[in-house]
Amino acid sequence: MTASAPAPARATSLAFGDRGPLSRAVLAHLTGAHDGTDHTSLAEAAVAASADIVRDDDIQLTLFVLYASAYGSLPELDPELEWDPALLATRRTLERAFEDTLRRTVPVPAAPEATVDAVGRALFELAAADAGPSLSRYIAKKATEDQAREMLMQRSAYTLREADPHSWAIPRLEGRAKAALVEIQSDEYGGGRPQRVHAELFARAMRAAGLDATYGAYIDDLPAITLASFTMMSLFGLNRRLVGAIVGHLAAYEMTSSIPCRLYADGLRRLGFDPDVSAYFDEHVEADAVHEQIAARDLAGSLAEDHPELLPDILFGAAACLTVDGWAGAHVLESWSAGESSLRARAAS
Repeated sequence: MTASAPAPARATSLAFGDRGPLSRAVLAHLTGAHDGTDHTSLAEAAVAASADIVRDDDIQLTLFVLYASAYGSLPELDPELEWDPALLATRRTLERAFEDTLRRTVPVPAAPEATVDAVGRALFELAAADAGPSLSRYIAKKATEDQAREMLMQRSAYTLREADPHSWAIPRLEGRAKAALVEIQSDEYGGGRPQRVHAELFARAMRAAGLDATYGAYIDDLPAITLASFTMMSLFGLNRRLVGAIVGHLAAYEMTSSIPCRLYADGLRRLGFDPDVSAYFDEHVEADAVHEQIAARDLAGSLAEDHPELLPDILFGAAACLTVDGWAGAHVLESWSAGESSLRARAAS
């Protein structure tokens, strides 16, 4: 009998630290240094004490690392602990509170008739009515080189894993909706060409801008509201009961991407960045203009038509995407308008 190959060595040092007692206990557990601390009780206490879960550093970092365990995006996290009952209990405690907060604070439009055409129109109207701050317009016209690099860092938690949160929905869909999602995701993953995978294009953009493209390198710099944008889509994608929400989220995301990406690319060229930096955004100008029609009608519209009971969550997911990303964009622009960095100040070591 041939001996099995040894498992690859696992890195032991994360590129970022904790943000409080909850994330400290969960990080210790996931990296093999668990001292028996009851982090589920800590999670319950953190939720009870939090003034705003969406902007709570300790809670959002904890959700981020718990989801990273499922994605496999941080090799330092022990894969044997992905389904650890205590970690799942902690995650569920935080998820309930996070979802409840989103459902209370995100304005959701009235549901249209559950048909492809009506749902598609409703989603386009929702996207058109979005009056959130235009970070892309600022990048195009006013941003400095340092601010443009900050923008890339702010996007890194999601975009270095681009499309992955929405892919959780593939096995949970069927028929027309499944075919539409696979069509979109195939483009996101490069259509079979590794060098065209969108996450790889973004990594190339970061490196060309002089940034570290290692996943997690800038987590210490990202404020809770930035992490919340990613943890929200992970919440929707990883919970089967929220399949409508992740579909709505993708629809809104694709429908509000093409024009901003053109503006980002224009701004990066204005600032004289290497063409590899703007290439990621150029790729999305045409691709997302096509994807928005598929996502709104063939994906979200057909899912609602086939499963009308999911329509409220489709609208909720779309509205949550626009709202939370709007909050994140507002934070960046407010910081820059005040002459400050949008990044989180690192604690003194």
